[in-house]
Amino acid sequence: MVKSGQGRKRPTLEMVAQRAGVGRGTVSRVINGSAQVSPRTREAVHSAIAELGYSPNQAARTLVTRRTDTIALVVSEPRDRLFADPFFADIIRGVSSVLHERDQQLMLTTARSEAEHKRVGDYLSGFHVDGALLVSLHRDDPLSARLDEAGVPVVHGGRPHSPDQPAPYCVDIDNVGGARAATRHLLDRGCRRVATITGPQDMNAGVERLRGYHEVMAASGREVDESLVVQGDFSVEGGAEAMRRLLDTGLEPDGVFVASDMMAIGGLRVLRSRGLRVPEDVAVVGYDDTVMAQHSDPPLTTVHQPTVRMGQEMARLLVDVAIPHTMEAETVLLDTHLVVRESG
Repeated sequence: MVKSGQGRKRPTLEMVAQRAGVGRGTVSRVINGSAQVSPRTREAVHSAIAELGYSPNQAARTLVTRRTDTIALVVSEPRDRLFADPFFADIIRGVSSVLHERDQQLMLTTARSEAEHKRVGDYLSGFHVDGALLVSLHRDDPLSARLDEAGVPVVHGGRPHSPDQPAPYCVDIDNVGGARAATRHLLDRGCRRVATITGPQDMNAGVERLRGYHEVMAASGREVDESLVVQGDFSVEGGAEAMRRLLDTGLEPDGVFVASDMMAIGGLRVLRSRGLRVPEDVAVVGYDDTVMAQHSDPPLTTVHQPTVRMGQEMARLLVDVAIPHTMEAETVLLDTHLVVRESG
């Protein structure tokens, strides 16, 4: 064992080469996954690495391979929303499961303000990651175009709302189909004045869920009073405030499609505070099928979207397709289905 005044000396590439009986370049090729090494030599190098406890210098390796083995997940929301909304936790679970299998590291960050987008854009454009996953994009988000210009491979979780945002690689949910199912369910159970609390209209998910509502209402011959359409922001408090505004119109809706479970839970609290029974007076259908939907009071009828799988597909698409550029473009569309519980 080699000693120094600082204790045990950190194993070097040269020490691994000497132990394995090969040259320094051969050790580098093994570490970097080159196929130009015999199985016997590869085994000798790996044995030497294990015996010495050698850990490759990632910075030096990056200079040679131009790979960091790091993927960024950027959530375009304030930091408190990231930890409050189960949607993002499921996305992270899905992404992490795939990256773990591929021996990739995950870097998680948020960016909502102009300054935050600039900071994140500068960092990701500086060869610190191999690619990026973008979630919850709003119309004014500059990150997609910035990374496209810098040549950083990107996969979008949900189609960007703006046609100016490049999105050749995308994993999306059938938001229109899910909204149709929710609205049709309320009509089928006999609701005559069906309202909706929408998501933000600067996000594609918010726009498409409103579109699904309008399509079913039109197909059923129901004229929509625009006072029955109230915009929310996908948060509990936003849903509560939207429900208050909806009830204050005096139109007395007997069914409400709410474009997220978080908003629906806020809405349920307001209905209860106004003395309205769910579903007897007002039936409520949410969207997401988060764990919170199962434990709300009453348990929430909602549209299930496969959020964990969405994260998995995003990571797969980035690592297997976008980074190696095996295809010019690919879009994955995931189906939804209605889960009927006690709220409607």
